[in-house]
Formats: sequence, C-alpha cells, structure tokens
Amino acid sequence: MGRQFLSSTIVALTLSFPGTVLAATLEVVVVGLASDDGDVHIALYDSPDAFPESDGMLAETEVPARNRRARAVYRDLKPGRFAVAVYHDENGNHDFDQGFLGIPLEDYGFSNGATVFFAPPSFDAAAFQVSAPETRIVIDLGN
Repeated sequence: MGRQFLSSTIVALTLSFPGTVLAATLEVVVVGLASDDGDVHIALYDSPDAFPESDGMLAETEVPARNRRARAVYRDLKPGRFAVAVYHDENGNHDFDQGFLGIPLEDYGFSNGATVFFAPPSFDAAAFQVSAPETRIVIDLGN
C-alpha cells in the first residue's frame, strides 16, 4: 500500500503544478476539393485579434491535394481554443485569388463550418477546443 500511495501522490503533484501542461496534437483534414491541382493552405490561429489575417497566424501549412483531400498535423500545442482558415490554391500561385469586389476565385473554408457574410467569420464562430492528447477536425470545401 505504501508504494501505491507514493505513486499516486507523485502523479497528483505532477498534474497540479501550473507549469505542467500536456501537449496536444491537432489533425486538420480538408475534404471536398474540386481537384488535385495545386496546394491547400491551412492557417492555424489562437487569437481572435489575428483571425483570419495572414500576418496573425500561429502556423501555416501548405500541403498537396491528393484524392481531393488534404491533411495537416500540428503537434505540441498548448490545449485551448483555436480556429482554422483554409483555401485551395488550385493554380499554385501562393495567393488567395479574388475577383471584382473581392469575390473569392478559389475555394475556401473555416473550422466549425463558419460562414462568410460580407466579411470573414469571427474567431468565436470558427473556434474549437483542442485538448490533449489529440483533436481532429474536418473542413469540407464541397459545401
């Protein structure tokens, strides 16, 4: 009984230290791509003030489109609220192409299925919780 009590105490103390944070992994899967051309740009945000500006990203990943899907994995995240913005750069020019009046010419989407109505959605509309050890979200561009 003494050894079990000691082990339980060590685990409890380790988890109670404020500096002890379990790392989380986030998997983002993008489905519904129109083609396998180009890359998919996946931007991860952890701040409402930065979302969805390109200079406010926590991380950005460019992944090739394969079988009309794309996948990115972010490791060692501190658990919390995040939001994701994606676009399918079919022509491979590394820009989110827009036409007259800023109308998008490439498919795009946000976490939580957050929608655009004359402006990008708010962070709160796109935000989701990432918790340890793993969180997986799917963003469907085929809607």
